[in-house]
Formats: sequence, structure tokens, C-alpha cells
Amino acid sequence: MEPDLFTAAAEERQEKDPAASPLAVRMRPRTLDEVVGQQHLLKPGSPLRRLVGEGADQSSGAAGPSGKGGGGRRVSPAGPSSVILWGPPGTGKTTLAYVVSKATNKRFVELSAITAGVKEVRAVIDGARRASGGYGKETVLFLDEIHRFSKAQQDSLLPAVENRWVTLIAATTENPYFSVISPLLSRSLLLTLEPLTDDDVRGLLRRALTDERGLKDTVALPADTEDHLLRIAGGDARRALTALEAAAGAALDKGESEIGLTTLEETVDRAAVKYDRDGDQHYDVASALIKSIRGSDVDAALHYLARMIEAGEDPRFIARRLMISASEDIGLADPNALPIAVAAAQAVAMIGFPEAALTLSHATIALALAPKSNSATTAIGAALDDVRKGLAGPVPPHLRDGHYKGAAKLGHAQGYVYPHDLPEGIAAQQYAPDALKDREYYTPGRHGAEARYADAVEWTRGRLGRKR
Repeated sequence: MEPDLFTAAAEERQEKDPAASPLAVRMRPRTLDEVVGQQHLLKPGSPLRRLVGEGADQSSGAAGPSGKGGGGRRVSPAGPSSVILWGPPGTGKTTLAYVVSKATNKRFVELSAITAGVKEVRAVIDGARRASGGYGKETVLFLDEIHRFSKAQQDSLLPAVENRWVTLIAATTENPYFSVISPLLSRSLLLTLEPLTDDDVRGLLRRALTDERGLKDTVALPADTEDHLLRIAGGDARRALTALEAAAGAALDKGESEIGLTTLEETVDRAAVKYDRDGDQHYDVASALIKSIRGSDVDAALHYLARMIEAGEDPRFIARRLMISASEDIGLADPNALPIAVAAAQAVAMIGFPEAALTLSHATIALALAPKSNSATTAIGAALDDVRKGLAGPVPPHLRDGHYKGAAKLGHAQGYVYPHDLPEGIAAQQYAPDALKDREYYTPGRHGAEARYADAVEWTRGRLGRKR
């Protein structure tokens, strides 16, 4: 038997006993207008709207918005027969595939590349051809985790896509340009799904609380519990609805009319971290993280990092703070600190939570244990202070640009000594303006790698003829 997820029999069972299905399934949108988030894909005239036939000519037996009726709305012959949905977990990839099948009145068959192989794919395709020929009903094949299919397994999909035996909707959390074969990618419409915002998930939770398919106003969700639930969800709609259903069941079993914070904590086994991403806790904990790194207390730094992660802090904010710390508190004492922090920020932007926690831990440990120096911070601070006081003055004539016509007549670049022409590579000439020619801003420390900079600056200042 085909591994259908939403066969006609399954839908009939759900209609007879809606409570038998998980809340996340019951609340699955029936139309594109019910989809939360992904507004960039849902604009009028968008490829996704055209895929379900919105705005297209419809036959006399065309289906209405409910998907019922004669032949149903069909994808235009010029439209794509394959779609690849790329996005993080819980952003609605399965939902969009299901909505497409409902809106076009097609059979919906789901396969997972984790458990299925070529044999299962061929069985679905053969079934689709029979259904199309015998009953005039086309099939949407939703293939989850397509990046787990080998090249040969993905090749087996090409005839079905080429001949339009199925409408293939494939989902992946990996970059399809690296994980999907070129022939299939070139025949597909690639749609990128964005992570859901807290407001997106909040709207979904509130709908589930009141909707007839959901909890039907049987229980309330106070603001503090809702906030914790949003942090638990981390932008994953399925996770949010699963946690809501479990907590609501626990509250009702206790005879309570609302889901208390304690009930939610007990249900999901995660304590609510006192942390306001827009208030004092946000800045206090971030400050404690940086000061712990500055103080070389790696354990305290990891504690504050964990609090920020658990509270749902934006990982990009944490990564930015680490980059600042690398220059402000470590600097040249460990020149590798800043590249580590920058690499962490880039990785975080690419992978997001939960895996980004590993990257942030990596960077936090490296920075906390690195030798410390604030010489770069004090140096630029002193230089800026002088500039703000008006200590600047004109650039010495021999340092000015001499590449344009007439520069020599003005004395520009005259007398400049090219350091590379000298044996030591140091030219003893004035570089700073007259008012600052003896000013020294950089005072190197003697910790870690900066000790060699301390020796270097002393030597170069002597070769430049600076007064000591």
C-alpha cells in the first residue's frame, strides 16, 4: 500500500473524529490564506498562488475555494510540475504541499527520504498514473528531506516530473544548490521559506485556542505562559502546537480553566527563564556574559550564554557581542580571537538554533580563555579624543597624494622616502601632523601574543626617531 499521509480514508476518519488527530494536524491550514508567515510567497500573483490556479481560467467543473466540485482547479500546463521548498523545520513546508493538493483537488501522498527508497517512489508514481488514467485524479507527491536521497534516487524522480505524472513538491532544510541534483533543480520552482516570527507563532496559538478544529475556548493562555511557549517553540509552528496541546490537556486534567506557567513547565520539562528580550534582563545578562569573558571565567560565561539561548535570544545578537568582545577585551593578545568570533557569527547566520548553540559555545570558551588586552580599545579612544579636541592639523606635504597633474608644483609627495627601498623597511620621516608628531596612542600589553607587538613597537618607534 502507498505510504499516504492524507488519503481519502484518512481525511474521512479525521472528519468523523477530529479529536483523534494531533492539534498540529487539525490546525493545518486548508487554504493559502490561512497560512501564517511566508508572506513573500503568498502575495497575489506569486508563483505559489499561480501553482494552485488562482487567477487562472477554470473549467465549468472547477472547484471553489473548498476544493470540492468536478475536476477541480488544475495547474496551468505552462506552470511548474516540481517545486522545492527550502527552509528551517516547522516553517510550513508540509503545510504548503497539503494546501496545494487541496486547492487543486489532487491526491496527496507523502514520502520521507529518511525511510523511502526508489521502490517506494516508483510505487507512488505507478499509483499516480493509474489514478490519473482511471479516475482522472492527479497526484501531489510530497517528498520530505529530499537532500537525504542519493543522486540515483533523485534521478528516479525525473521521468515523473518530465511527464507530469505527479506534481512533485520536495522539502529540504539543506541548501538545494548543494543537495539536489541539477536536472531536478533546473526543472523545479525553488521557494525559500523564512523562519516564523514570534508574532506568526503567537497568531497560530491564539487561533488554535479558539478555533472549532482546535481547543474551542476550553482553556485560556495567560501572557506569561504564552511568552514561555513562544521561547520553547523557537519559530517552529509544529513544536508550538504540540506543546500547547500537551499543556492544555494537563491543565484540563487538573480542572483548571487556564494554562499556568507551572503547568507548562511541568509538561514540557523546561523551566521558564526570567528574561525579557526587550527589557533589563536582556541587557543585564548580555553584560554579565561579556564581563565574565573579560574576567576569564569560562564557566560563568557559559552560564550566561545558556540563559540567553534558553530564553530564545537572537543568536545573531549574541554573536555580535562576541565579536565586539574579541576586539575590546582581547585584541592583539590573541589575534585569532576576532577571526573565531567572526566565523562564529557567519556560522550562526547560516545554521540558526539549535545547532548555533554549539558554535556560540565554541567562541565563548575560546574568548574566555584567551589572554586579555584592551590596548586596541584605549588606543583608538585616545586618538578619537584628540581628534574631537581639534588636534589634527594638515597632512605633511611629503605624505600627500602626488599622482595627479600639478601635484609636484604644490610640493605634494616631494621628499617622500619609500620604506621598501631601505634595508630595514623603516623610513625615519614624519608621518603625523605637526601637532601630533610625538603623540603615542598604542601602549601594548605583555600578555599572550601581544608581547611581540610590544617589542615591535618599541623598536619601530626608535627607528622613526621618536623622542622617548
